[in-house]
Amino acid sequence: MRAIISNTNSAFLAILFLFSVAIAQELGDPGPGREDDVPAPSVIAHRGASGYAIEHTEAAKAMAFAQGADFVEQDVVLSKDKQFIVTHDITMEDTTDVEQKYPDRQRADGKFYFVDFDWSEISQLTMHERTRRGSESPALEKRFPGSAGQRVLRLEDEIRLVRGWNQTMGKSVGLYIELKGPSFYKKEFGTSMGEQLLSLLARLEVKPDTNECFIQCFEPDELKDLHDRLDCKFPLVQLLGRPTSPEGILEIAKYARGIGPSLELLVNRDDHGTLQSTGLVEAAHAVGLIVHPYTIRKYEQPRWSDSLDATHLMIVNELKVDGFFTDYPDLGRKAVDERFLNHTN
Repeated sequence: MRAIISNTNSAFLAILFLFSVAIAQELGDPGPGREDDVPAPSVIAHRGASGYAIEHTEAAKAMAFAQGADFVEQDVVLSKDKQFIVTHDITMEDTTDVEQKYPDRQRADGKFYFVDFDWSEISQLTMHERTRRGSESPALEKRFPGSAGQRVLRLEDEIRLVRGWNQTMGKSVGLYIELKGPSFYKKEFGTSMGEQLLSLLARLEVKPDTNECFIQCFEPDELKDLHDRLDCKFPLVQLLGRPTSPEGILEIAKYARGIGPSLELLVNRDDHGTLQSTGLVEAAHAVGLIVHPYTIRKYEQPRWSDSLDATHLMIVNELKVDGFFTDYPDLGRKAVDERFLNHTN
């Protein structure tokens, strides 16, 4: 398969260029375009080193540190007593033993929700490898088998862990927090999830001006509220699971520092096996947005790629993204270091 960036999306980029010039002053950006000598992209450990250990456990986060991640991700939900819990889903049965510990606490839809349990109850749960819905088989291929007695973490516990490891290991690994289901919690509590997060970060003295922490979310209204009403100084990242227009990119640039698109949105592959940029990365860079795509996995490539090496080559060497989420931080670190330390192309 040939990895070639095509110019077939030049019309898209031309439109973006004109729009971006018009708002460059508002964004405080020096103007469209990027220097050729771009810095090495950040390796972001997706739920920790989740390709090797149970996602969002202490083991997965510790392994991410050991494997050279620049950031570790924390998906967060809220408990009944409004504690931030580090987990990907607002429901519990796919990743914990809640059905065994609290068999009669499901809602009418048959699901168990973190918001129906307080922290003292959640702290009694054990995490296990993510399973397929209604099954005990792993949701992803070749994952950690079953459980290993790993506990659920609160966000404040994980922040202390990250800081402690940074101190003892002489590192500066950052936090990458994703707000999960803020509109759901708005209905449950009538309060802003983002506002509560900023309060926690302030209490723990997490500083927005040290590149220590990013905040990401799929829901644009939550990010806009953080930016406009709450005057959030942490860099905000708009997650994208579907294509967006030039106007959409410009709208994001008004409230966010970057985008986090699915890998599928970055590249097309034609009938001859040639890879063509969709123009999304270039469009985002044109208006000063950083790009942190998700998620690189060893055994599951985007449709445009036929190998892990091809995926790394495209996003690191060709598209020159600013960072990327990976379940395998060691392999991501290797791909980045080979390009930027050994200067291989």
